[in-house]
Parts: sequence; C-alpha cells; structure tokens
Amino acid sequence: MANLIALLAGLVFGLGLIVGGMTNPAKVLAFLDITGHWDPSLAFVMMGAIAVGFFAFRSAAKQATSTLGWPMQLPGTRLIDRKLVLGAAIFGAGWGIAGFCPGPAAASLLTGGASVWLFVASMLAGMAVHTLAVRRGWL
Repeated sequence: MANLIALLAGLVFGLGLIVGGMTNPAKVLAFLDITGHWDPSLAFVMMGAIAVGFFAFRSAAKQATSTLGWPMQLPGTRLIDRKLVLGAAIFGAGWGIAGFCPGPAAASLLTGGASVWLFVASMLAGMAVHTLAVRRGWL
C-alpha cells in the first residue's frame, strides 16, 4: 500500500512539474534571464509551491508520524553552513546552464531528448563524486 501511495504522489508531483512548465528548459532559462527577455510566469508556479509547502511543513512538524505511520523525518537544523551554500551554488549553476533541476529532469526522461539523458547522467555522476568525497572526508 505504501508503494502505491508513493507512486501516486510521484505521479502527481511529476504532472505538476509538467503542467507548470518546469520541464521546459527554454521556459526555465527565460525565467532565469532577468537581464534579457525575462519570463516571470514560473514565479507564480514557485509561489504556489512555496505556499503549499509552507502549510504542509507546518502541519508535519506538529506530528510524530506520517499518515502511513512512518516516523516524521524533517530537517533537524536551520544552520546555514559552507556545505549548504556550496550545494546551493552548484545546484543553481547547473539549473542555469541546463535549464533542468533533478525533479523536472526525472519527469522529462520519457519525453525529453538526449539533453535530458545527458543531464541526468551528469547529475548521477555528480552524486557519485559527492558520495566519494564524503566517504574520504573531503566534505
């Protein structure tokens, strides 16, 4: 049952990314191009996601378990450290270069072309490098 609920949640999330235009790299890059032909439409998608997330996280913080009975796992700190800033910078640079971030890229795998597959392969390679760096104590 839990796997079915997870599948449905993932499908709804992916559909929301597609409908919101987040899987269109040209639209994302136009949103990020604030000095050129800026397209602010994704700001409304993001504001809607932030509003939903705000209330969902506030509600989740008051509960010990999820609806499925699993322990609630929320971030335990609000510390802004070097790792967080570096990770955000790398994420933003990748988003700005490719027009994809992980969620929309995964949602685009079946409909996108070679650029999506190249992005996902590069993302997975980056995750492997990060895991190696953590294991060796570099991070």
